[in-house]
Amino acid sequence: MARLPALPGFVLVPVKRGPGARSGEDAVRSAWRSPAGPEGQERPLVVRSSSAHEDTEESSMAGRFESVLDVQGWEGFTTAVQTVLDSARRVRPLRPPQDTPEDDGMAVLVQPMLTSAVGGVMFGADPVDGRTDRILVSAVRGGPDQLVDGSTQGVRYQLTRMARLVRTEPAEPRGERLLSHRQRVRLVQLAKQTERVFGGPQDMEFGFDADERLWLFQARPITAMAARPPRGARLLGPGPVAETLPGVLQPLEEDLWVTPMSHGLTLALDIAGAAPRRRLRRLRLVTTVEGRAAADLKLLGAVPSAHPVPDFINPAPNARKAGAAWRVGRLRSALPMLAVDLMADVDRALADFPAPGEMLSGQLLDAVAWGRQVLSSLHAQESLAGALLGAGTGATSAGEALAELAEGRARGLTDEQLVERHPVLLVLLPPTLGDRAPLPRQTGWTTVPRGVGALPVREGLRLRIRWVQEMQAQMVREMTRRLGPGECHLGLSRLSLLRWDELVKAADGAGLPADLAERQPQQDTGPLPAAFRLADGRPVAQLPPGHRTSGEGQGAGGGFGTGTAWDGHGARPDRPVLVVRSLDPALAPLLPGLAGLVAETGSALSHLAVLAREYRVPTAVGVPGAVDRFPAGAALTVDGGTGAVTADDSTDAATEAPTTRDTTRDTTRDTTREESAA
Repeated sequence: MARLPALPGFVLVPVKRGPGARSGEDAVRSAWRSPAGPEGQERPLVVRSSSAHEDTEESSMAGRFESVLDVQGWEGFTTAVQTVLDSARRVRPLRPPQDTPEDDGMAVLVQPMLTSAVGGVMFGADPVDGRTDRILVSAVRGGPDQLVDGSTQGVRYQLTRMARLVRTEPAEPRGERLLSHRQRVRLVQLAKQTERVFGGPQDMEFGFDADERLWLFQARPITAMAARPPRGARLLGPGPVAETLPGVLQPLEEDLWVTPMSHGLTLALDIAGAAPRRRLRRLRLVTTVEGRAAADLKLLGAVPSAHPVPDFINPAPNARKAGAAWRVGRLRSALPMLAVDLMADVDRALADFPAPGEMLSGQLLDAVAWGRQVLSSLHAQESLAGALLGAGTGATSAGEALAELAEGRARGLTDEQLVERHPVLLVLLPPTLGDRAPLPRQTGWTTVPRGVGALPVREGLRLRIRWVQEMQAQMVREMTRRLGPGECHLGLSRLSLLRWDELVKAADGAGLPADLAERQPQQDTGPLPAAFRLADGRPVAQLPPGHRTSGEGQGAGGGFGTGTAWDGHGARPDRPVLVVRSLDPALAPLLPGLAGLVAETGSALSHLAVLAREYRVPTAVGVPGAVDRFPAGAALTVDGGTGAVTADDSTDAATEAPTTRDTTRDTTRDTTREESAA
């Protein structure tokens, strides 16, 4: 026997009506009298569903079937049973389990109703943080139904497996805690006991009666445990690299543009002595996650050290900086001329390239390969220029482009005419192997352009980076046209799925990879968190050292997402973030495809939150005034780990000048100042 503190009761199993139907009804009536008590002293009952396919380790049907509380009398009992059975026929799994028979044999569980002094939901592990060494408890005064239906937030306790209290949300005065230390100890013991019985941590509903006896109402496997980053996982983030590569990149775009950027920034950090050379050689500074560029924030110096005292007394960083100081000192005076020479070489090479249609296939490939090499040098010098030379005149390539755009729009020129006459406009558009995006709308920018020759060194280098990227895109488009007829009408969208070495082999006549037709393009899953670590290849948002949240809302898991606020009515946006008052289980059919879920009330352990985690929907609960603060159509970011919900209050990016501030360069500038002083 499991000896779990479960209430007595009986189970009704539907059978086809036959000769024994009457005797079966008598047996049900007899069973009903047993938990109801002696005739004339009927106790209220709880009637709920029970099925082998209702809750599994892969998928939960939490809250999707009816449970009827406070059932009294024979007529009320039969009506409640029919209500539960009807809900089983009406509701189907959002993701049907494998090998489920057509009739899943829904049974009905009948138990006496317990009036709880304190009730709640307990998880034998922390599904939000992905920690098996933690136990989560949400408690309220009264029964747990207030929590599971999402109408009440309750008090959330995070406990160790030794019953030590880690934190409470919201904070409770020490003498007014809803659950005493003794009660928390008994809950932890129950969590361990159910784990032994069922072979894994469970999602449980519990209640303490007026005599403080603990009762277990229900237990099901925990689903959708969040992946936890391994110990020592790197802290990544889009940071300043998103300025150059803001969009989703396909494999060939990664090899053409991310790889040279990573190499160039690595060279710059090595020259400046800003990071250990061994670490720079071992780790790639810039990588891609879900198709978006992300950098190692620690290597870039964008976050403070997690161990400031050991780092302060470590002699290695100072020795490294001292060795780099003489290089930096000499480079500071030589860099302007080196950058001017590099820009002149790039300009000459770009001017000497014939039109792509006039070039041989080998020349096209050589031009793209040259672009990869020169981009590495451009990124390295641009980073060092930002650190060593300052802002110069303060002019930016984006500012020049906006001025040219305003003047060209006034003359009625088309986008193609504008870009052909003023290539500086390319800095307003992200690089892509596909079709270029349209230029921004009228900006109202009236500054008279001074020409790219008047730009500071760093801005001139950034402009050449964009020109080289555009040259590569034109060459690849021409290669696509030539490979197309002989390669089953290969299109640019298919070619962009190649890696660089595969493109080289295809251009040399080796043919295309056999699995190219099965490859899928990288989809846009939304921007990356500002700081994250990888767990099973997926980003898990992290708070950088020293950063504090506003304390609004609680994370209910599901990851990190961005999208458009939606109230569940009217047209559904492309990436909807559902904003509601409470976590009503009736909202479950809306979960597939949501970019986020925000609720003013509700518990991270409620039924809808459980289902949201299964669908990897970033969920924040307990967000005050969410419905009023985030009206339909607002751009939102939801962090299911911290519970932070951020609205994008900025105006349309197309009406503003792109930012030119680069935190990597600012950080490197501080480092090199220290080196010069050394």
